[in-house]
Amino acid sequence: MGQVFLVGAGLGSVDFLTVWGRSLLESAEVVIYDALGSQQLLDLLPAECLRVYVGKRGGEKSTPQTEINRLLVEHAHSGKRVVRLKGGDPYIFGRSHPEVVALSEAGCEFEVVPGISSVLAAPLLAGIPLTHKELSAGFFAGTAHNLDAFDWKALAKLDTLVFVMGGRKLGDICQRLQDEGRSPDFPIAVVQAAGLWEQQVWTGTLSTITQRTQSAKKLSPCVIIVGQVVNLRPDYMSVISETSLAGQTILITRAASQSSEFGQLLTEIGANILEMPALEIREPSTWEPLDQAIAMIETFSWLILTSANGVEFFFRRLRALGKDARVLGHLKIAVVGTKTAKFLEQEGLKADFIPPDYVADSLVENFPEALDHQKILFPRVETGGRNILVKELTAQGATIVEAPAYESGCPHSVPGEVWQALQNKHIKIVTFASSKTVKNFWTLIQQNGGDRHLLKNIKLASIGPLTSQTCLEIFGRVDIEAEQYTLNGLRDAIIKNLAQEEKQ
Repeated sequence: MGQVFLVGAGLGSVDFLTVWGRSLLESAEVVIYDALGSQQLLDLLPAECLRVYVGKRGGEKSTPQTEINRLLVEHAHSGKRVVRLKGGDPYIFGRSHPEVVALSEAGCEFEVVPGISSVLAAPLLAGIPLTHKELSAGFFAGTAHNLDAFDWKALAKLDTLVFVMGGRKLGDICQRLQDEGRSPDFPIAVVQAAGLWEQQVWTGTLSTITQRTQSAKKLSPCVIIVGQVVNLRPDYMSVISETSLAGQTILITRAASQSSEFGQLLTEIGANILEMPALEIREPSTWEPLDQAIAMIETFSWLILTSANGVEFFFRRLRALGKDARVLGHLKIAVVGTKTAKFLEQEGLKADFIPPDYVADSLVENFPEALDHQKILFPRVETGGRNILVKELTAQGATIVEAPAYESGCPHSVPGEVWQALQNKHIKIVTFASSKTVKNFWTLIQQNGGDRHLLKNIKLASIGPLTSQTCLEIFGRVDIEAEQYTLNGLRDAIIKNLAQEEKQ
């Protein structure tokens, strides 16, 4: 007999998923899931995990509850580790009772994992406190599915009301409260897609909010907050530091395996992040040149590593051949950039030389030894890399042995939520950390039927001069360039640019 875990997905993104919930997703054998806010949660699943969609969306066809119950019992009886992934918290408007009863009656073992409900999180993320010493001694929370179920005379007397699943009932809610004596000027807020990159907040009064939200094609999923606490929002939102990217949606185009670090740098200062992997990092077409070089490793005097990928794949291959870092003891190692140096340190080695500017050209200009008679091993990307480093070192008398250590290719598609965000003009900035990401990004845009008009009013941010040159060649512009050619430098350049924009 397997076990079923009813897991609260929170707001639908990894940022608001519990550690326990994440652990269960990463080890799940079957996931039966509702409509979620983001693909991020499904990306946590093992490749072999069976995914069963039973989503419910207002106004759309949904899977009958009896069928969901049957699926849970069936997969539990098959001995699988089953995760029932539900939006928000399983016990807050989560319709968990029929599933719990079905599992109990079938003798299935189950456990419930709490999630962050939008009832609590949406107001907080919009800068609206649900309780306040003078204005709100407590709050009511309800679903707008059946408004006739409530005593509206009683609700109209309460300090603060929170409604979920009420996008299509907004006007009705406002009218019922006014019918029971609430002033047309009473404050109200609507928070759409709380905690996701497309989050939007509208504030107004019972008489104006429907007009103010007309620009939205649809409001769902949304949370509605009614009460004087809505007027406190400016107090909670006004203290935004100059280093904040609050409310800005930034598209990251790095390889999927590399985007999380940069994404964290940006989310830490308030940005909404979308990821569009523009590189797929994989093994080279052949290991033969690198294997031959490693077999003669004692003949080299220097090893040059210009990227974290170069470090990872070189040492991966070294271990595959039954060797370790000890065979490099006689070598000196040069790396480009502090990040590459940190990856090297994870292998137990320290770089002998890091050029002052984090580009390959600087490595040639500042090499610490005479290059004549030096034999240098350069594990690198198989195709698409620049040859300036090899040419310049060779011109100064060095013998360079290039060996493909990894390959970077173009993915096959644009994630659906990214394409939607581009079409709806929700993206403020697109970031590029290499020339190859620029080229692949443009290839993917064209393959999807897009053109340069799709990027109008979107700022293009580059990690350095070489990447900027590629942006100029393809798009005719680059709007932001890092002064220090690192991810931290790119983040700082974005902050500086947006701060200047605010002052204009």
